[in-house]
Amino acid sequence: MKTIKIEKFGGPETLEVKDIEIGKPGPKEVLIKNLSIGLNYIDIYHRTGLYPIPLPSGIGLEACGIIEEVGSEVDLFKVGDRVAHSSMPIGSYSEKQLFPQEKLVLVPEGISDEIASCIMLKGITSEYLLHRAYPIKRGDKVLYHAAAGGVGQILCQWANALGAEVIGTVGSKEKEAIAKKNGCHHVINYTDTNFVEEVEKIVGKNGVDVVYDGVGIKTFDGSIETLKVRGMMVAFGNASGYVDTIDVKKHINAKGLFFTRPSIAHYTMTREELVESAKKVFDAILSGKFKVEISKKYSLDDAKKAHEELEARLLTGPAVIIPN
Repeated sequence: MKTIKIEKFGGPETLEVKDIEIGKPGPKEVLIKNLSIGLNYIDIYHRTGLYPIPLPSGIGLEACGIIEEVGSEVDLFKVGDRVAHSSMPIGSYSEKQLFPQEKLVLVPEGISDEIASCIMLKGITSEYLLHRAYPIKRGDKVLYHAAAGGVGQILCQWANALGAEVIGTVGSKEKEAIAKKNGCHHVINYTDTNFVEEVEKIVGKNGVDVVYDGVGIKTFDGSIETLKVRGMMVAFGNASGYVDTIDVKKHINAKGLFFTRPSIAHYTMTREELVESAKKVFDAILSGKFKVEISKKYSLDDAKKAHEELEARLLTGPAVIIPN
């Protein structure tokens, strides 16, 4: 069985193709033949050690596949079921996986293998950000950074469908059209302009209800500046570097702001939360609240190239790895 392993933290060159034997499923595990694998920025954080994992290790959190074998105590699934996942245990960059049944969800008809494999992490992230971390209300003014990215393309469409006014920022001219196409009412290129000034032209000073910031240190101070009194700062990523220090007097106290640093793990603590969130995501796709377009497909042998292009922000939307 072909899989990708890392022996040490570092650049894309640490991704090694290995041929290994896979064991039998434990009592509450299933053996999955992966049909499509999701490519996510968190994979880079694991590879570099920003989010440390025990080494040596597989890589990847997300995939869609068919169950080939079930453990003796499995009662939620059967052989032949099509399932998807987006959590530990790490190792989805692989032809097959052993996986605990409680972390899997059934994929409904009408959702392709490729979409299922790249929507779990991004979709559930969008779901908890929009519905639970800060429940969006019709008329809310939303600022979303990196609006042309994988999560941004989904969240901005979904926020638009919920009735919010969506302001998206991007890092290049080429990505402005992508953000506009995917739900943003207003698009700001923060490399060419001061995004705080541009936001104020749209909604006024201190006019934003919620900022969803996956960029990190590069945009943090400006994001705080745009928020209204009692606004919400949702810092959920760190593509430009981790915000590791908050000055309560400067950042929070001045406008009585709310701040949260959530992750998908915090919002899928139970199986019930996972299943309900995934259902909302699949229902939103099937009802047309947002569309998912796969921007690029890679093979397992091209995992290094996939990480290089993902890290260089060359991808224009969700991408997948096809194991065979």
